[in-house]
Amino acid sequence: MKISKNILVIGGCGYIGSHMVKCLLDAGHKVVVLDDLSTGFRDSLLGGEFIAGDFGNRAVLDDLFSRQPFDGVLHFASLIQVGESVIDPARYYSCNVAKTLTLIDTMKQHGIGNLIFSSTAAVFGEPEQVPIDEKHPRLPINPYGMTKHMVEIMLRDFDRAYGLRSVALRYFNAAGADPDARIGERHQPETHLIPLALQAVLGRRPALSVFGRDYPTPDGTCIRDYIHVDDLCDAHLLALEYLWNGGATIAFNLGNGAGFSVQQVLDAVMDVTGAPVPVQNAPKREGDPARLVADAALAKATLGWSPRYADLKTIVRHAWQWEQRRPH
Repeated sequence: MKISKNILVIGGCGYIGSHMVKCLLDAGHKVVVLDDLSTGFRDSLLGGEFIAGDFGNRAVLDDLFSRQPFDGVLHFASLIQVGESVIDPARYYSCNVAKTLTLIDTMKQHGIGNLIFSSTAAVFGEPEQVPIDEKHPRLPINPYGMTKHMVEIMLRDFDRAYGLRSVALRYFNAAGADPDARIGERHQPETHLIPLALQAVLGRRPALSVFGRDYPTPDGTCIRDYIHVDDLCDAHLLALEYLWNGGATIAFNLGNGAGFSVQQVLDAVMDVTGAPVPVQNAPKREGDPARLVADAALAKATLGWSPRYADLKTIVRHAWQWEQRRPH
């Protein structure tokens, strides 16, 4: 019988964070969520204790950590738009780096270890080989990727100096929704392919832009590695258990390991919804690689993790069920 743990989820009202809260509750753990609701939604929480606050506010953290012990912290709160990070890097370094430094330094002061950090494939920059494993050089090409890379470096140094152990999980393309359609993806603005395609089918946007059809791929469109959000959450829970069992600080790449093209996604959306996606072709975007696919062998070997929802149509179907009922 597993022992119930006390877990703090930073950014637990966001897309992945809210699914993580659901996963932790289903596993029998006690959950506290800290979120300032700048991008998250209070009604995305399916349970747990909610605290409104900024994770970069040391007074808020001191009060929270003084009132109760935590067996682990999961950190999802960050700004995530690549284009915006190029236009306004100061905002990204302030939120993603400076506030995270405040968080982990306060954890250190209160003797709280075991951090799971939400990282990204953007730490790698332009791929030198595909699939991308953990040995791939980390050369971010935008401020967003650089902020995540800097936090990974901080976490390594905090472990060496203070013994604060962590796991950084590098997502490729999170997708899908709760299979029961209770929660799902709600970004403002939305930038991810699957919800954009579904919203175009529903008439909530005029058309989906396909950026480039002459890539060196079988159908000419970009290939990306889509991983179901619940599979990501399974990996986070396994990473927590890995730390609880004495595991060392490490980073893992998370993905399906296969990859699907933009056209394959559009075909899957049509199969699931029964309607074609309104499309407008657009020029390639600068910096878009033809293929980005994860090698998740290390996570599978170390954590015993494997995706439950590797089929693209299943991912799209769960997103479609949510998209039809989501609040607007």
